[in-house]
Amino acid sequence: MKQRALAPVLRTLAFAAMLVTTGLCAPVAFAEKYASIVIDADTHEVLHARNADDARYPASLTKVMTLYMLFDALEAGEVTLDERLMVSRFAASQAPSNLKLRPNSSITVSDAIGALVTKSANDVAVVVAERLGRTETRFAQLMTVKAQSLGLENTRFVNASGLPDSRQVSTARDLAILAEAMFDNHGEFYHYFSKPRFSWAGKTYKNHNELLETVDGVDGIKTGYTRASGFNLMTSAERDGHRIIAIMLGGSTSKSRNAHVEALVEAAFHTYQIPDDPADPGRNIEMAFSAFGSAAPDPNAAAEPMLNGQRLSVANAARAIKFKTLPAPGPTLAPDTDDEEAEEAEEILVADAGPVAEQEFEQGDATPTSFEGATVVIPAGRPAFSVSEYEARQSAQ
Repeated sequence: MKQRALAPVLRTLAFAAMLVTTGLCAPVAFAEKYASIVIDADTHEVLHARNADDARYPASLTKVMTLYMLFDALEAGEVTLDERLMVSRFAASQAPSNLKLRPNSSITVSDAIGALVTKSANDVAVVVAERLGRTETRFAQLMTVKAQSLGLENTRFVNASGLPDSRQVSTARDLAILAEAMFDNHGEFYHYFSKPRFSWAGKTYKNHNELLETVDGVDGIKTGYTRASGFNLMTSAERDGHRIIAIMLGGSTSKSRNAHVEALVEAAFHTYQIPDDPADPGRNIEMAFSAFGSAAPDPNAAAEPMLNGQRLSVANAARAIKFKTLPAPGPTLAPDTDDEEAEEAEEILVADAGPVAEQEFEQGDATPTSFEGATVVIPAGRPAFSVSEYEARQSAQ
């Protein structure tokens, strides 16, 4: 009887030993920007959390919100998968990772989705933003309103790509909510996140989410990286009828991030193999994730993310998150990329000599409308919302 009672404990100890000996819990997985959370997507139970509510830079995980907005528009009939989206000079000027789109060229909505998921193309993110919001700045306001309506209480967007901006912050918990909303509300489009490759203009790009091909059950969704954020990963996996969502932010390398998230996924599914004790609810979860207890990051180092050598004040971030109105644009940041290490040194594509300013991007027949007191031109066939109108629409849903 005693031997039988000890069996779950012994299995857990063996599992923990496997994590340590294979390097999955190695400290190299943690950087000063580290945060993580794992949730059961069916019960919404939090299985693991570390710094889950601390402000962090989402990097290209931002594009999951951009895609969510695009899927909203597809479901509403505002765009179609075969519609061609025009490329502005501003969109074409975006830093890597990008498709090197040229001004006045075009890309279909279907290809835009593939480029955002797989290539993490920043130029495509702006193309989508300009199609849905007229300018990237206005689109980012709509993204933030939508995020709030989904329950992302500590998230604020100022661009559609995730390129560095100290005002653009989120949390591991908010990003888990976003991943869950994507699966629940746009399940018919979720298969895009499972594609291992994307082909465009004669080139094939491999999905940066290597866990798709290496971890059993992983079927999405997105990686992200800037020097400011560290290596981020939002992933989802399903085994034996259980779906989990795991978020890790601030990894020091893509390899250590992948190993750490794999360990989180394995620990999550291990909880379902350990019998729960009615006298001690949650003990199975504690046992499954016990291997992570000794790998806790320095809380002082993890307190704030860094941007170009400057600490982000959580107090300022919390104040900015109120975002009833956007603050004045921040200073221009040094060029940075949002992609894996190999593309960090990729040359920035500039469509024309000199800086390219954001401007209204128009095409086709246009009609004037009012946006927060200013008259602007809205291309025919495009949704025209003020932020207040969009906020009211979200509140009514």
